[in-house]
Amino acid sequence: MAVKTGRFAIIEQLLADGIKYMFGNPGTVEQGFLDALSNYPDFKYIFALQETIAVALADGYARVTKKPTVVQLHSGVGLGNGIGMMYQAMRGHAPLVVIAGEAGIRYDAMDSQMAADLVGMAKPVTKWATRVVDSASLLRVLRRAIKIAATPPMGPVFISLPEDILDAPITEEIVPTSLPMTQVAPSDSAIAQVATMLANATKPLIIVGDGIAFSNAQAEVTRVAELLGAQVWGADFSEPNMDATHPLFGGLLGHMFGSSSRRITSPADVVLICGTYVFPEVFPALSDVFAIGAKVIHIDLNAYEIAKNFPVDLGLVSDPKLTLAKVAEELEHSMTFGQQTAASERVVELTGAKKQQLANQLAADKRVMGSVPLHLSQFAQELASQLPYDAIVFDEAITHSEELCRYIPPTTIGHYFQTRGGSLGVGIPGAIGIKLAQPDKTVIGFTGDGGAMYTIQALWTAAHHKINAKFVICNNRSYRILKMNILQFWRDRQIPAHTFPDSFDLHNPDIRFDKLAQAMGVQALRVETPEQIRPAIALALSHNGPFLIDLVISNELPN
Repeated sequence: MAVKTGRFAIIEQLLADGIKYMFGNPGTVEQGFLDALSNYPDFKYIFALQETIAVALADGYARVTKKPTVVQLHSGVGLGNGIGMMYQAMRGHAPLVVIAGEAGIRYDAMDSQMAADLVGMAKPVTKWATRVVDSASLLRVLRRAIKIAATPPMGPVFISLPEDILDAPITEEIVPTSLPMTQVAPSDSAIAQVATMLANATKPLIIVGDGIAFSNAQAEVTRVAELLGAQVWGADFSEPNMDATHPLFGGLLGHMFGSSSRRITSPADVVLICGTYVFPEVFPALSDVFAIGAKVIHIDLNAYEIAKNFPVDLGLVSDPKLTLAKVAEELEHSMTFGQQTAASERVVELTGAKKQQLANQLAADKRVMGSVPLHLSQFAQELASQLPYDAIVFDEAITHSEELCRYIPPTTIGHYFQTRGGSLGVGIPGAIGIKLAQPDKTVIGFTGDGGAMYTIQALWTAAHHKINAKFVICNNRSYRILKMNILQFWRDRQIPAHTFPDSFDLHNPDIRFDKLAQAMGVQALRVETPEQIRPAIALALSHNGPFLIDLVISNELPN
């Protein structure tokens, strides 16, 4: 084997694993490694103007491919910039392999410029973090990182790469990384136990999350729900784990206050949790989330989450698709006529209630059609009529997501992705990453004005690499979610409502997202009136290149 240095060998290892993109922001200590990229035309460097954006681009790409995705950050300062988005990737189980260069092992004693404990910084937001200290183990460590990132529960890993390691000769053989298979199913006796608990329920409830999408188990969870007549709710739910238009899909549990979720979870006498954890609120309930005596079943490939916060009666570390398919088969054979009849009655009742709820929402939307400032519902209705059937939506509309999803409902795995993990600013770079992974699909990213200002430089990356994604800024000139949350805070503490903090508003001066986009090479329009909506959408979708719509909408609060 010809001797090569680490900066070349690491690229060849990534290519051997089918990894062809690196998302990053260049720095001095990585300059030799980046210089080597020109020798590998099949390996593309996606250039971001800030490390937060590099991680968010990779997160979007990884969400579609569900494969290890490489991010390059610059030393301690670059890693510091990227940590917020690495937290997003950790909570969302994105298989990112994050690498950061550093000056070199020989400089450890010098406490030089930008010196930092990179591994210590990365540990809280990764599955595994390490530093390569021996050039003979560079590729072994890289393969281990790729394996850990890609093994459920997937998540980001971090490798610190000293420059002298990358400059040293490498004699390790380059071989593809070995990835374990994790599609495991429980025993027949365990399946029978689950089915018996569920069949005996009079008020069954199913709570699902993104583990369903990872396992491609949408059909299986839907079948179990239909057999039981159980309503399905989402927790840590950012993909179409169940078709949102299905009569048994109830929506998402609250993301902020556990008291909101408790109203849904506490009436149930049997709860099936699958592919998620309980519960992902910012202020979760500490007790009484389930009824006294309620049976709780938890199915997940992530053993850490089972019974982490609340006891369960049965926990199964297994693949959701295989497990739910077996549960459905057992229910079909074991449910009595009386149980089947009761389940059918629940289906009829839940179907009627959902139909009435949707009618009420559409009627409310109709009352504000044509108003100025605009409401997202009017824009979403028109977009739905022009958007290709197989388009992909990245949704960081946050407080306007409900309106968006009424007209463009998430139905199919791989065609809808919502923000997850809590980091603002994923909408623009997330859509760019998805478009890179799905170049033949129409990809449109929604974000708010607040979120957009965290990562607005990502528009330059779209223009620079000619990535034909579309973007909509829901410009309500405020941090609307903070206003909604503080209203709940006031109610919980019996504080009279009063003027919102000044820091919740984003105006004076007004932010012109259309002009910001144009300054970075992205075509854009500002939409403020109803008659501007249709032509703006048509132009955006037909334009050969990235395009942004600055949509000025009402900042009034629900109810």
